[in-house]
Amino acid sequence: MPLKNSNSRAYDVVLYGATGFVGRQTVTYFAQHPDVKASGLRWALGGRSQGKLEAVRAACQAPQAGIVVAEAHDAQAMAALAKSTGVVLSTAGPFALYGSELVAACVKHGTHYVDITGETPWVRDMIARHHDAAQRKGTRIIPFCGFDSIPSELSVRLAQETMQQRHGLACTSVKSAFSIRGGFNGGTLASLFNILATGQAGALADPFLLNPPDTQPTDASAHADPKGPRHDADFGAWLGPFFMAPINTRVVRRSAAQLGYGPDFSYQEYLRLGRGPVAALAATTLSMAAASQVALRFGPLRALAQRLSPPPGAGPSEASMDGGSFRCQWVGKSAAGHTVRGVIADQGDPGNRATTKMLCESALALALQLDELPGGRQYGGLLTPTSGLGEVLVQRLRRAGMTLEVTPEKK
Repeated sequence: MPLKNSNSRAYDVVLYGATGFVGRQTVTYFAQHPDVKASGLRWALGGRSQGKLEAVRAACQAPQAGIVVAEAHDAQAMAALAKSTGVVLSTAGPFALYGSELVAACVKHGTHYVDITGETPWVRDMIARHHDAAQRKGTRIIPFCGFDSIPSELSVRLAQETMQQRHGLACTSVKSAFSIRGGFNGGTLASLFNILATGQAGALADPFLLNPPDTQPTDASAHADPKGPRHDADFGAWLGPFFMAPINTRVVRRSAAQLGYGPDFSYQEYLRLGRGPVAALAATTLSMAAASQVALRFGPLRALAQRLSPPPGAGPSEASMDGGSFRCQWVGKSAAGHTVRGVIADQGDPGNRATTKMLCESALALALQLDELPGGRQYGGLLTPTSGLGEVLVQRLRRAGMTLEVTPEKK
């Protein structure tokens, strides 16, 4: 794949946060990616320590990668980093602590950006500060490019596309049910603790936290996060609250507004527990346990949880990550009663292996296929994975081995 988007900058992609737990995985992914080798992509590792960056470069066998030393709170360093590359991929969280200067620099200097944040209050602030400028400049700032929230985003995209192709109609509702196996890394938990510690947890309850102005329905209560257990006939299973739904659903609703899914569109997602009485009990127990997030708002309990959690930069073992998996089943319905179904799935710990794949393919879509992305080369703003990357990301993930399937229509 020849590099189409070559420019005068030193690099095409900088991997910022490369010495962190997920950051090291992105370095390995780039070093082994056939498109990176075939295109002659110029890429570099970014972070605050020259020595640590060089150690990661050596450990990941990436001698071709450059080094960019830049501290997250140094505005001049962030500006120099942004001016050195066409795309920034960032894994340096918590993003509310370490991401704001970098996003500001990327917008100012016309550098496209992707990250793996799940920090919706922070993204809301980035939208307020930078969406208009990024839109004017044609700069794509795309958070949520990991497990939160690409499977949710692409489930809805596939549902809408399939409904339109088969019936010439839009989906008025889509729901997803997740099955996951895998652990957390310290950076993910640090982001949650920072949201709770800074008093932003209340914002998480707003179903339309990320929506553009004037795109919220009059009655938002119909879109509130599910609280209790339920048996769902469409999935043939017991479902419980999914801990990532308060992130993913907000991102999907921003996509729905940006892409014009219609004022009656609704999206919800759940954790799939299975069939039978054991699954029913698990769904009930999980619903009760969902209150633990409320408990974590209290300082002493949060401090205890932090002491028991892996620190930033740490995470599951290689064997644990390789043995993980996720499966997202989705069902879309039209106002006329038509139904479409499908699944998105992958092998590997969703918070690490799958997230690394989704993030890196998002960055490569920007670096290698900018002209093929939704809206054309000049389209920009604080976007979502669907509104900013669209079908290009679907195809890249399929080529990378991820399952994105639509169930054939019954004859």
